[in-house]
Amino acid sequence: MQVAKWGNSLAVRLPADLVRELGLKEGDQVDLVKDDGTIRVRRQPRADEVLQGLRRFRGKLPKDARLGRDAAHER
Repeated sequence: MQVAKWGNSLAVRLPADLVRELGLKEGDQVDLVKDDGTIRVRRQPRADEVLQGLRRFRGKLPKDARLGRDAAHER
């Protein structure tokens, strides 16, 4: 991969095979993660994926459980 100037930043153009493997689309956010000396490209979840994951918890809390910021900020 070649590093190129893009405005005031540097950019790396990803190979098409990697883009397909990661399921990347224009506008996706990726992280570059250094793991044991190896750099990995990881796609951050899209907003719809995050919402889908949160929907799994809908209605799963016990009825007497309440979430509120007051308890979190007690001293």
